[in-house]
Amino acid sequence: MYNPDMHNMTAYAHLARTALGSVPAARAQVRGGPRNSRLKGVFSFYAAGNGSLVTAEVNGLPKTHTGIYAVHIHDGASCTGNAEDPFAASGQHFNPANRPHPLHVGDLLPLFGNDGFAVYSFYTDRFLPGDVVGHTVIIHSDPDDFRSQPSGNSGGKIACGVIEKTR
Repeated sequence: MYNPDMHNMTAYAHLARTALGSVPAARAQVRGGPRNSRLKGVFSFYAAGNGSLVTAEVNGLPKTHTGIYAVHIHDGASCTGNAEDPFAASGQHFNPANRPHPLHVGDLLPLFGNDGFAVYSFYTDRFLPGDVVGHTVIIHSDPDDFRSQPSGNSGGKIACGVIEKTR
């Protein structure tokens, strides 16, 4: 018997396998700020269907009470900053359509850390890789509450990387 939900899952699984077999369209090397200098990782953005497959591998995450970290794409083009905010130039959440949180383009799924390490992979139809090139990806210190405006009460910025075109 035909199950449309199973068909969609199979189609998305095929998209993921195809995308992961290729070079990512964009990539961000993330680095922690002064308080998290051991934090580093790579976010990759693959073209997949009408959206993007986003993957990441992150090491050196600080211990928190939850081990869950918000991740957002910000509209800035640099990871420079100041003593108060080491990534001040990363800007605000990327929200070209001016949608409420958590429905804007820059809202990504949370990152779950395990002993300072995390692996991340999901599909989104909110953007294509080219839409986010030149912007920043930020890891925040707290989980996103998916309610508070404009950024989900996600805490300080602990890591940043500029999304760059790879091909």
